[in-house]
Amino acid sequence: MGAGVVQKSGDGGRRRRGRGRSRPMAEINVTPFVDVMLVLLIIFMVAAPLMTVGVPVELPKTAANALPGEQEEPLTVTVTAEGIVMIQTTEVQRAELVNRLRAIGAERDSTRVYLRADGAVPYADVMQIMGALNRGGFNDIGLVTDTGGPSLDEQDG
Repeated sequence: MGAGVVQKSGDGGRRRRGRGRSRPMAEINVTPFVDVMLVLLIIFMVAAPLMTVGVPVELPKTAANALPGEQEEPLTVTVTAEGIVMIQTTEVQRAELVNRLRAIGAERDSTRVYLRADGAVPYADVMQIMGALNRGGFNDIGLVTDTGGPSLDEQDG
């Protein structure tokens, strides 16, 4: 067995000049596109945590999965450790909570509301706020917690 050289046939051994210089480049340079996308990704990763409601509460930790997102900005009702009730970032007296919720519900398409309550708030207070949410026309109540809490099953240890 031996190795040999195979010559191409077709152009008769002649070289054509100038043909490669005038042809347009057919490749797309994606490096600038990737750079822009990485910068946008970093911007959104930094900005996303800042878009949450700004009332500081110590949320209880659970092993529940997050709720799916929605189109409309979610309505958030917060109960602080001191028992102060807030709709978004506005403080509301408990006596006028139902009327405020009805007025807000008349302007919204969704009946979903997120309830954020500090872990130090008694269970009875949270249930009273949930009852007020229900009377105010919000039947789809999501309880907001932090992840990483106990799962209460023996598989996770």
